[in-house]
Amino acid sequence: MPSPDATATTGAADFFARHETLLSRASAEITARGFWSAYPESPSRSVYGDGAAEAGEAAFEARLGRPFALPGHPGEAGAVGGEVSPYGRTLGVTYPALAPADAVAAAKAAGRSWRRATPDERAGVAAEILARLNAASFEMAHAVHHTTGQPFVMAFQAGGPNAQDRGLEAVAYAWAEQKRHPAAARWEKPARKGEPTVLEKTFTPLGAGVSLLVACNTFPTWNGYPGLFASLVTGNPVIVKPHPGAVLPLAISVGLAREVLAEAGFDPDVVLLAAEEAGGRSAAELAVHPDVRIVDFTGSSEFGTWLERNALQAAVYTEKAGLNTVVLDSTDDYKGLLRNLSFSLSLYSGQMCTTPQNLYVPREGLATDQGVKTPAEFGADLGAALDKLLGDPERAAGTLGALVGAPVVERVERAAKLGGTSWGGQALVHPSSEAAVQRSPLVTLLDADADAETYRSEWFGPISFVVATDSTDHSLALFRETVGEHGALTATVHSTSEDVLERAREAALEAGVHLAENFTGSVFVNQSAAFSDFHGSAANPAASATLTDPAFVTGRFHTLQSRRPARPVRGA
Repeated sequence: MPSPDATATTGAADFFARHETLLSRASAEITARGFWSAYPESPSRSVYGDGAAEAGEAAFEARLGRPFALPGHPGEAGAVGGEVSPYGRTLGVTYPALAPADAVAAAKAAGRSWRRATPDERAGVAAEILARLNAASFEMAHAVHHTTGQPFVMAFQAGGPNAQDRGLEAVAYAWAEQKRHPAAARWEKPARKGEPTVLEKTFTPLGAGVSLLVACNTFPTWNGYPGLFASLVTGNPVIVKPHPGAVLPLAISVGLAREVLAEAGFDPDVVLLAAEEAGGRSAAELAVHPDVRIVDFTGSSEFGTWLERNALQAAVYTEKAGLNTVVLDSTDDYKGLLRNLSFSLSLYSGQMCTTPQNLYVPREGLATDQGVKTPAEFGADLGAALDKLLGDPERAAGTLGALVGAPVVERVERAAKLGGTSWGGQALVHPSSEAAVQRSPLVTLLDADADAETYRSEWFGPISFVVATDSTDHSLALFRETVGEHGALTATVHSTSEDVLERAREAALEAGVHLAENFTGSVFVNQSAAFSDFHGSAANPAASATLTDPAFVTGRFHTLQSRRPARPVRGA
């Protein structure tokens, strides 16, 4: 179906021509599932050019202490704000205040022309937005660093190129699924006598309606871009509702998206920012609006479950939380196991939905190349590995970052009072910020029978439990049961036995969780690579969606057909 606006068609077509090779490559890579990245994750001047880092920092600094510029954006300009960096700075940025009903009305109006664009045009616009986001990666790194508390290099990678890869992955799936059927077809039904019946048919993908993105405080872009770009490319306007503590990264994203949309001739209100003060309830009001037909959410299990039960008019895609599990049976690289696991527990202070929480060890011990290790001995060795990893303050700061808010600090303090043998959990001093709150990961020894209530609950943050079980079979049974009931984003098994590994695979399939086996090197369970790794499975309670697969995009659009008798061929 052609766009009614010739300017829009021309601009969008230009963007598609510019990025067609990239889009084709991305579409091939989602099928191959090998390593590929469109956006380099190294913050090197040899990659991004001389002066890019300095220019990005200057652009970030220029945002502070003033209203965020969003030309033409509806709402009361400069009315909402309050972000304070976990490293101590008050950002002082303010954003438009936009009432939920007004946001939906503006998005719905802007979406009328957007849905008439072709999948190629929409994919081209999306790819251009991603290109400009990549060019702003250093600015984004500072914005993510100072709103989430991520270490700076992690903020650059996860908040910039890695998030952009996830966005492009969603673009590729959305583009491919809309092109699965031809735009037009000629239908001929033979007749027993006379001429066949001939129809001309068209097949047009149509967006489902207004899309709402409810983003999280810890990974606003990495978790936000898949839903944003999947909805855009399938023809839906998007209302971006950031967490009040991490508005700036998504405001930058919305600003660039609106810039590209306007250049392509579309109404920039196809992408809107719905910022609010802390404690606001606009996400709940927006989610149940009858014109909101898609909801993407990352955050707490409580609100995610509420959305699934109450936003019944919409397709709801949630990523919540769960009990990420490690089953420890045996290893022939104990040193590598400890090194790998200690980093997994420390990365961004455990404030990742993929960080391991429950570490199951048989009471009789874990067989290793350094002898059998009881749960208590394993816990002590893990504590020593954490001390070694975090012993240097600069290295600790570059790994841990800062705790993102008071609830995480309170949770660590509550966990420290559980009793029993524990390691870590002490306060650390950030070398360059007195305001940054750091804790080394707390590891506590629990009993599978006596402490079930504790480890069957989620403890988001730098908190993990070594749980003494009756046997590896008992560990696998607990793994199946707890993940099946409460969900998980990741699971890990360590064993030198192929039989145990096979049973762990079967348990993971039954529980509906992705499994990592014998990770002792430089790949960590809480890292997920676009174009290869699925994130979330939608097969357990921790998430109702997978980043990214066909199911993540097909519910965002419908394919409508038109039919008519074929026109006679001239001269026939």
